[in-house]
Order: sequence, then C-alpha cells, then structure tokens
Amino acid sequence: MPIHSTRRRWLQFTIASLSMAILPASRAAVSGRDYQVISDTPLPGPSVEVLEVFSYGCPHCAHLAPLIEPWSHKLPAGVVYRRIPVTFGHSQWAVLARAYYALEQMGEVNRLQEAIFHAIHDQNVNLFSEDTLFDWLAQHGVNRAQFIALYRSFAIQTKVQLGDQQAMNYGVDGVPTIIIDGRYSTSPSLAGSNQALFPIINQLIEQELRIKKSAH
Repeated sequence: MPIHSTRRRWLQFTIASLSMAILPASRAAVSGRDYQVISDTPLPGPSVEVLEVFSYGCPHCAHLAPLIEPWSHKLPAGVVYRRIPVTFGHSQWAVLARAYYALEQMGEVNRLQEAIFHAIHDQNVNLFSEDTLFDWLAQHGVNRAQFIALYRSFAIQTKVQLGDQQAMNYGVDGVPTIIIDGRYSTSPSLAGSNQALFPIINQLIEQELRIKKSAH
C-alpha cells in the first residue's frame, strides 16, 4: 500500500477517534432548552403518543425522514407513533397533505414516505402539481383512480383541516416538530441536531411511560 494512502488512513482514524472522544456525554433533557412543556395533562389512555408534525415540502423534514422512519419501528410497547402533515396555509403544501392522507387510507404511505421526500428534494420532481403527483404515484404502483377519488374527497379535506387545527392547538409554528403525548414539544432546532433529537424524545417517552404505568 502506498505510504501516502497509509498516512491518509491513519489521519482519518485519528480524527475519528478524537471526534468520538469529545462527543458530549448523554445528559438529562432540560425543559426550555431541549423541549417545551405545552400542557400539564397527558393524553388519556395507557399509551404514549409520539406525533410528528411535518410536510413533504419541508427540506428539514426530508433530512429527518431517514432517521425517524427506522426509529419509529423500534419504539417500545405502549408507544404509538403517528404523523400530521401540515399546510401553514400554503396551497402547495395542501396538495401534499391531501396526498399523505389519501395514501394513508390506501395503506401505501409507509412504503412511499421516504420516496416522496427523495423525489421532491433530491430529484426535483414537481409533486406540488396534481397532474405530476398522480402520474408519479401511478408509476410507483398506486391505483391512480382510487387515489384521485380519495384525494378529492370531503373526508380527506376534513382531515387536512383537522390536522392543521391540531398543530395550531399545540402551538406548532415550524416543522418538523415532535409532540410527546400532548405534553411536550421538541424539534431538531431545539435539540441542536437531528441526531441529538432522539435521546430527548426517548427520555420523554420513558418518563411518560413510567407515569402512565404507575397510574394504571
């Protein structure tokens, strides 16, 4: 192996080791710094709800998606994960919110969640356009006629409005935002990074699970 290649690998290893050494130790999440308290009352029932407020049109949500998707599949028993797509009054985001709920109704949303983000933010596919959206979904195995019927239905429009209202009730003014059991709100910007977000969420989940288990 050439000397310069060996030296380069040694430097890479040294830098990586130093980086690991200076990473901050795990610490307790602090209210007002890592998360906000939005209610003194948890949601009713024995389960803890983790709610992701997002939009396919949001680049920050796109960056979080590859991390939050696998994380959501490994949550402990007693934790329910769900999403709310918000519009913030943007007509383009409303197209994507209706698309989310229609795909959810069809059982297709989990299969296509990351693909939609990738199409919009990496491939520059204009999924804000209904015609382009319908064509793209059909190309990805979605029943076009069934999707359009759901997408344009009153029930889906109602879900979009209710989702926006729920996000507003929680005080959400940016995405992505994570709501834990209706009590706590956090985000990558509060946590400091996407990676730092998950230890905070996990601590709040564990805290709520203990409270709910002791109450039942």
